[in-house]
Amino acid sequence: MDELRQRVLGMFEQMKKETLDLHELFEAGGNDAEARKEVFYIIERLVEEGLLEERGNDFYALTLEGKRAAQGNHQVRET
Repeated sequence: MDELRQRVLGMFEQMKKETLDLHELFEAGGNDAEARKEVFYIIERLVEEGLLEERGNDFYALTLEGKRAAQGNHQVRET
């Protein structure tokens, strides 16, 4: 899995939150404007792939499949 994509998925664990807003997720790209733009496209793809779900007002949450992907396909139980 692409490194930046994995960083986006890992932001939830890093920030210890169930939902993150778009601006928090941009942090996966650091201070690089091009990387932050790529984060935006990655988020769109993750939603399309069912790994992230939109929660409204630019907030996103990992789906069960997203949690598995974030943890490197380790066993994740639904909570």
